[in-house]
Amino acid sequence: MGLLAVVNFVSLDGVMQSVLSADEDRDGGFEHGGWVLPYVDEAVERFMSGATAGAGALLLGRRTYEIFAATWPYADMNDPAVAAMNAMPKYVASRTLRDPGWANTTVLGADPAAEVRRVKAASEGETLVLGSGGLLGTLIGADLVDEYRLLVFPLVLGSGKRLFTDGRSPRGLRLTATEPTSSGVLINTYRCRAEG
Repeated sequence: MGLLAVVNFVSLDGVMQSVLSADEDRDGGFEHGGWVLPYVDEAVERFMSGATAGAGALLLGRRTYEIFAATWPYADMNDPAVAAMNAMPKYVASRTLRDPGWANTTVLGADPAAEVRRVKAASEGETLVLGSGGLLGTLIGADLVDEYRLLVFPLVLGSGKRLFTDGRSPRGLRLTATEPTSSGVLINTYRCRAEG
């Protein structure tokens, strides 16, 4: 069975909304878009490139998929992370997307949790989830995440969509790695574990 790993940027207060640009996601009147850019250093770039190039598949929500599909197929294919992203199998959870244009993409059906269970069971490799806040709620609620690789940025945003929303059941995690970067980002890896 394959590993499902969430790789995401979060602020100290857990916000993961609109990380790269002002217009990425303005839901709820969010006006802090692009907040990660001042902190992206060589260590952050290296980590993200390695995580992407080392994955066997990618799992995305529709909004994140559309952002990626508009960019990655046209990026520099000499970059190993770009080449890997374009070649690997991609799964998108969507009720509306019918004809994905990005190579090697499968649209998951009406029950994404059941479909992700099937993907994990059939996979020997690692499936990454990037961004995809709406989908993450489903995955976390169905206890499908095996590992979180969170890049924690040294700022408090005070509002915005959070990785872990209110109402979630308590869950124990085990810190397996941490790396501070020169810009103050902490790259933390947590494995999920059963309570008890």
